Amino acid sequence: MKRLLDLILSGIALIVLSPLLLVLGAAVACSSPGGALYRQIRIGRSGTPFTLLKFRSMRVHTHGAAITLGEGDPRITKIGGVLRTYKLDELPQLWNVFTGDMSIVGPRPEVPKYVALYTDEMRKVLDVRPGLTDPASILGFDEGARLQEAADPEALYRNEILPEKVALQLDYLRTATLGSDIRVIARTLFRIFKR
Repeated sequence: MKRLLDLILSGIALIVLSPLLLVLGAAVACSSPGGALYRQIRIGRSGTPFTLLKFRSMRVHTHGAAITLGEGDPRITKIGGVLRTYKLDELPQLWNVFTGDMSIVGPRPEVPKYVALYTDEMRKVLDVRPGLTDPASILGFDEGARLQEAADPEALYRNEILPEKVALQLDYLRTATLGSDIRVIARTLFRIFKR
């Protein structure tokens, strides 16, 4: 049932939002060299790697932390800052949902190097498809600001933020229903439009 809903909702969203996706893609491609899309390997259901899609929000060939340090990160382009503020950079992941790599609601997928740090308990989040949004994403909406203030952002993410996020994701999985998923979607939209 959940997969059917994901397929229907992502298909409708891709069709309805296609003009916006084309405009945003063109704006990103014209704003700085590097193309419109950013592709990154993430770990999905059953530990299977997949290619996650985003609109590119950072300059290519830049060096720095593996994690993004919030709005003040100098690698973020001007258009990228706008996209990230309103989560518009995540819209290409509707294709990931449509193709079955992701779900609309589910634990946000991580990169392999952080999944390698998971305990056996934490790896239970890999039992389901990762999602566009989850309760941890809503509560950590501005995690970039927290990282920006840290002396060692990588250590803060690895030792504090990552375990906190996965704990919230596990709590979600224990009680997830269609109704709770609808509430997560509504809360996510509220946070975006509130900005």
